[in-house]
Amino acid sequence: MPAFTKKAIADSFLKLLREKPLDKITIKDIVEDCGINRNTFYYHFEDIPALVEMILREETERVLGEHLGEDSWEEGFIAAARFALENKRSIYHIYNSVNREVFERYLNQIGMDVMERFVEKAARGFSVSPEDQKLMASFYRAALTGMILDWLASGMKYEPEDVIRRLGVMLAGSIETAFANMSR
Repeated sequence: MPAFTKKAIADSFLKLLREKPLDKITIKDIVEDCGINRNTFYYHFEDIPALVEMILREETERVLGEHLGEDSWEEGFIAAARFALENKRSIYHIYNSVNREVFERYLNQIGMDVMERFVEKAARGFSVSPEDQKLMASFYRAALTGMILDWLASGMKYEPEDVIRRLGVMLAGSIETAFANMSR
């Protein structure tokens, strides 16, 4: 029953988030929409930011679970961008709220997880320290999540998949080249 209730709370919140900005949603709105009492909400969540964080964490786990075996970093970033497009209004309500850092943390977590896995695969055959691998993953994560944040700030006006794929072509082999240079 608790998992069902938690999902019902999240579903009610997401429904409300499609209708109005995050800063305008109250716990009262959620519990009325969900048909529960306030104590039930507080049994599952400390507050609305905790609810937002749980939803984004679950989405992160879903995206990573679907793309763990990928040989390219592009698919993980494309999945995150698709989620943003599919939930454009809700994402903007979070992005333009005081809880923006929760969303940025979500993007950075997906970006780092995807890049760490990709960099680890690219490092095979090179004598590169774990610290340098982490530095490389962090560099690409910062660049790519920065581009996604710019895309959000511009109103999601272009198709992110095209840009991500073009970047994939431009950057193909760059990690391996950097590792080869470091191994000399």
